[in-house]
Amino acid sequence: MPAIEELTDAYERYVLNNEDGFVDEFRRRIRDFGGRPTPLQRADRLSERYDTEVYLKREDLLHGGAHKLNNALGQVLLAKYMGKERIIAETGAGQHGTATAMAAAHLGMPCEVYMGERDINRQRPNVFRMKINGSEVTPVTTGRGTLKEAISETMRDWATNVEDTHYVIGSVVGPHPFPRMVRDFQAIIGEEAREQIRERTGALPDSVVACAGGGSNTMGAFHEFVGDESVDLLAVEAGGSSLAVDTDEGVAPNSASLSTGSEGVLHGARTKLLQDLDGQIVESHSVSSGLDYAGVGPELAYLVDEGRVTPVTVDDDAAVEGFHRLSQEEGIIPALETAHAFGYLHEHHDEVGDVTVINVSGRGDKDLDTAIEETAKRDVPNAPDMSMFEGGL
Repeated sequence: MPAIEELTDAYERYVLNNEDGFVDEFRRRIRDFGGRPTPLQRADRLSERYDTEVYLKREDLLHGGAHKLNNALGQVLLAKYMGKERIIAETGAGQHGTATAMAAAHLGMPCEVYMGERDINRQRPNVFRMKINGSEVTPVTTGRGTLKEAISETMRDWATNVEDTHYVIGSVVGPHPFPRMVRDFQAIIGEEAREQIRERTGALPDSVVACAGGGSNTMGAFHEFVGDESVDLLAVEAGGSSLAVDTDEGVAPNSASLSTGSEGVLHGARTKLLQDLDGQIVESHSVSSGLDYAGVGPELAYLVDEGRVTPVTVDDDAAVEGFHRLSQEEGIIPALETAHAFGYLHEHHDEVGDVTVINVSGRGDKDLDTAIEETAKRDVPNAPDMSMFEGGL
């Protein structure tokens, strides 16, 4: 609790009240180092295919290739203002770890990233990127070796070394103030998108669509639109191979906490979780590492309970197809996380209204080996011949 109280005090002083010009410096750095604002692009071919005006918020063009830098740079800068000397972080897909490593190098701070052993094998390019930026990558071998275990291990480190260390949580999860603080740094996505779509169309969109794991890109895209009741907010979860949960075996073949989870406590927050009848967290699954998490941000869960956000699901097959479809029709290779949003667009384009904004949360370079492997298992329409890629890239 002393660590949480210290961070809460710093968050209120620097982030909410702009003490010592913190917010001004953050905005300057995320512009000059990060490359903001990111464009809002009309997807011409998708718009024609679905007879809907489809606009893409291009977070894949942010430095590092994903929305993660917005929060990572904000928190590393906050740690510097707090007088901390060391940065730690967890990562699943590797994009948050990469962004934190970049931010730490940019601001001259040592960094250690905890990553599940299974995710290290799935996301080798990002592991190398973290190391190139001077960060240490520590494998986590407990449990399934994915994001949940990485968060737990990082929290243990923080509790032990809190005097000189700041934990950069990568999503809107964990104890307060993390969910709100991460949302505040990521809200720049929705701020820009709201202004950009009004400039392009003269009005607000009918819907905003974003993939949802922990919920950082989701809340970033949604926050500025929450008060606009005319705008549908659609959170696309990983339906995996099935929405069923085997409570006896402790396994969920999906990561759809908002759609299939129940209320509980994980990592210091009350939210919706994939759990068995005894409240034990079950193993989640997604073709995408970044969505492979058994919980979700508490504010996002609240907005679903209030009826303001609608949770929807897309299975692994549709996500892999969405990966190829966006690549071929718009020349944008998306992260497998992002591909879930385009899987939903394909299956439910009649439900997004006349104008929709889709958050392209990250680029797919990191997922190419996984995409090769997963495509080879499936009959994916218009996919390239996978036989030449046996053994990966």
